[in-house]
Amino acid sequence: MSSEAHTSAEYIRHHLQNLTYGQLPDGTWGVAHSVEEAKAMGFWALNLDTFIMSLLLGAVFMWMFRGAAKRAEIGIPSGLQNFCEWAIEFIDTSVRGSFSGRNAMIGPLALTIFFWVFAMNLMDLLPIDYIPLLMSALGVPYFKVVPSTDPNATFGMAIGVFVLVLYYSIKIKGVGGFLGELTLQPFGKFGMPVNLLLEGVNLIAKPISLALRLFGNMYAGEMIFILIALMGGAWAGFSLGGVTLYGSQILLSLGWAIFHILIVTLQAFIFMTLTIVYLDMAHQEHH
Repeated sequence: MSSEAHTSAEYIRHHLQNLTYGQLPDGTWGVAHSVEEAKAMGFWALNLDTFIMSLLLGAVFMWMFRGAAKRAEIGIPSGLQNFCEWAIEFIDTSVRGSFSGRNAMIGPLALTIFFWVFAMNLMDLLPIDYIPLLMSALGVPYFKVVPSTDPNATFGMAIGVFVLVLYYSIKIKGVGGFLGELTLQPFGKFGMPVNLLLEGVNLIAKPISLALRLFGNMYAGEMIFILIALMGGAWAGFSLGGVTLYGSQILLSLGWAIFHILIVTLQAFIFMTLTIVYLDMAHQEHH
């Protein structure tokens, strides 16, 4: 039993570990081949799998929409053109419903965020062992194929949105207006310390909530897939219990994958919508 528990724990740790590049304990730079080495690399380590998959999925998204735009025609459009036009119309409707200002960048930004995050999340529906086994055969010790299960990716995107919020807050309201928002609301000049505390927490909470909501939901979904996969690994022989366990794994995998399609789409939509709302708030002047 202890051996089986140890194997299960190692399996979970392996699937939750990123391919990390950084400074090894001996002072050289390279890829970590154990969880301990990855932890010892510290803050400046780079998760190569997150970086590679994010760039690859972003490139696929741009290639697909660019191809649809180049081959767009009047008359009977292709299936890809229909899909891209529907997607743009859907995003445009969402932007019009949540953004009251005038900024030509918001629509393309919302489109990019939705499909980039959706593509990252969608990788969670790939069979959980296929990519790690393939990479292991190529000599790569770890490879997490879902970038949004890495807090570095979700916080990176959230910080990017936060920088835009600060930029447009200062651009639209001016430095004085932005600082006035932080210090004079909601209790006026006599409540300045309390105002600064409340508004400061509200401001900092935006990127944190964006990042943690996406990361938490996708990480939990990945963990459930791993636990379901362990049920198949526990199958031993053609006994009644073994066959029941294996059959349960197939049903649970299918059921969770179907339900997870909703989570994958919903999390991308929430990240996009909150980005639009935060930027709308940055464009609003308070008097």
